[in-house]
Amino acid sequence: MSFEELQAIELLGRVRYGRLATSMRALPFLSVARHVVIEGRVVLRMHSGFGYHNACDGTVVAYGADNFSTEGCGSGGGGDLWAVQFTGTAEIVHPTPGQRELFGDGPALVNGEPFAPAYLRLEPHFASVHTLDFDASQPIGNTA
Repeated sequence: MSFEELQAIELLGRVRYGRLATSMRALPFLSVARHVVIEGRVVLRMHSGFGYHNACDGTVVAYGADNFSTEGCGSGGGGDLWAVQFTGTAEIVHPTPGQRELFGDGPALVNGEPFAPAYLRLEPHFASVHTLDFDASQPIGNTA
């Protein structure tokens, strides 16, 4: 793995959720997913009720995560903002019970339906890391 891929994997371990992007019926879509890293591959857990996992199986997808909403990052809080993105082929997988435990508890409901997990493994072909460094004296905020 390249340095950037290793850095992206390390940063990914700092947050629990990200966004999966691909297309379904020729239209782009984003879906939230929980992720863990198993043997250098990103494994995603998502709700199976939407069928997104089937649309992703065998296709090239992008998965991104960031720390934009993490306490203490940016906004003069002393931390830097970062975002990582992985692009690669996804495939439906069936993790072992021990691997499923790494995800922790899932949500009880998704859009009012009971959560039914589906799992995808992403074999990263490309990884990118973007950081935003803030000077502690730099004012950050919206002004009118």
